[in-house]
Order: sequence, then C-alpha cells, then structure tokens
Amino acid sequence: MDSVVKLSHPVIKEKLAVLRNKETSRASFRITMKELGKLISYEVLRDFVTDQKSIETPLASASGDFINELPIVVSVLRAGNILMEGVLELIPNARCGHLGIYRDKFINNTVEYYFRLPEDTENKPVFVLDPMIATGKTAAASISRLKQCGVGKIYFICMLISEEAAAYLAKTYPEVQIYCAGVESGLDKNGLILPGIGDVGGRLYGPN
Repeated sequence: MDSVVKLSHPVIKEKLAVLRNKETSRASFRITMKELGKLISYEVLRDFVTDQKSIETPLASASGDFINELPIVVSVLRAGNILMEGVLELIPNARCGHLGIYRDKFINNTVEYYFRLPEDTENKPVFVLDPMIATGKTAAASISRLKQCGVGKIYFICMLISEEAAAYLAKTYPEVQIYCAGVESGLDKNGLILPGIGDVGGRLYGPN
C-alpha cells in the first residue's frame, strides 16, 4: 500500500529486534523506543522544505538551510510519549500536543478523554505518534479529530502496524502517510499485534 512506508534501514531493523525480545529490560526498551522515534522521524523529515537564511560563521558571512515549517508533534497517550521524547531530540523547537483516546470493546467505539493542541494549528503539518496500530480504529479516530481542527498534512509514526490496519487506513485516509518499522500479519484474541512486541504500555511503564 502506497500510504504505508516500511523503513528498512539496518539500524531500525536491529532496534526493532531489541524491542521484540521479551528479555529486553524496561530501561533498554524505553531507550530503544525513544531512539526509534528519532530515527523514523528523521526519515519523515527528509522531504520537508528548507529555506536559506543569512548566518555568521566564526570566520565569515554565509547562508544556512533551516526547515521552513516544523511539524506539530502529537502524542497519542500514553505510549506515544516515549516517541515524542525521541522526536523532540531531533527537532527541539517543535510545538506539541496530546491526544488521549482508546477503543472501548464494550461499546465498540473509541473514547476520547483528553485533547490539547497548541494554538495556530490550521494547515500546519502534524506528526502523530503511537507505537502500535492494531485494528486502525483508534488511529482513524485520532486522524479524524485532528482534521476537525483544520491541520495540514498528517504523518503517522509508529513502530508496527497490522496488515488489517494498514488496509483500513489506506481506504479511510489514503492521504495520510504512515511510517513504520514493520508490518505484521495478524492480531491475537486481545487485539495485540502478532508477533509484535507485546503490551507496549506495560513494558514501558509497568503493568496496570
């Protein structure tokens, strides 16, 4: 699917393998997840436009390239926060937002419990951060909410996405580019991606 970009850099592949390993400690899991957030966002930023501005080096006048418009970085709570840490190490001047949303299996719908964006988001590019996209329903609800605010191009950054979710999002929001480290074949009875990396929130912060 053209809307899903699976990154194949050897460093990204190795870090994904670290995340998959059930023996990886919580500390290493957090560090690796943050590093992957930085690496994937680096690839997304590759095609962003730059402007030249005058600067002074220690020796002479010169010009330097600066990103024309930094994306607004939106974390889907709570696991998206660790990706945000990595992205902000790469683009520390980016503005941030947070979206608390989850899929409630009892009502068969998504529930939003928190939403906060910075001011002046109209037509601005957005990075949405959520490590795992299982069914795609929460991701779709997140995209819909952001579109209600009139944002510009949306880039979804995740670690893994299921084939089911990739097909669903490609049909529902074909204009949204999804960048990931891997595309997985299926889901278990609890809706976790297989083979996946397990319960991300639990591995990051401890079981509820």
